[in-house]
Amino acid sequence: MAINFSTERKLLISFSQAGLADIVLLLLIFFLLTSNFIPQFGIQVTLPRTQAASPTAGQFVSVAVTANGTFYVEQQQVPREQLIPAIQDVLGGRTALVLRADENALVKHMADVANAARALNLRVLMATDQRGGPN
Repeated sequence: MAINFSTERKLLISFSQAGLADIVLLLLIFFLLTSNFIPQFGIQVTLPRTQAASPTAGQFVSVAVTANGTFYVEQQQVPREQLIPAIQDVLGGRTALVLRADENALVKHMADVANAARALNLRVLMATDQRGGPN
């Protein structure tokens, strides 16, 4: 009787991937289930729609801002540096300002109008489109 005492070992050529597939499937299920509990960053706001009529033009000072940053006070084009004097000229006892800004206008331009209104102690109202709906 011959006993084989050789130290030579054969390499494992076949590898079963069934266990690996199970682990991947379990990880996928885990991440899908826990992803719903991750808090969403940012504030999502749906703006309300109103059916109220627009105020009469004589009650407010009208300031418009176009998409390219051009300012208009009561239909007259005004440079940004002259907003406060231009609003003072047409104020006439009114206590509020209506800002009509293009939807593509920069927030910086709207902030310039708000700062001018604050300097003159005026309330700022933002004009919106009543027909506008969710995109």
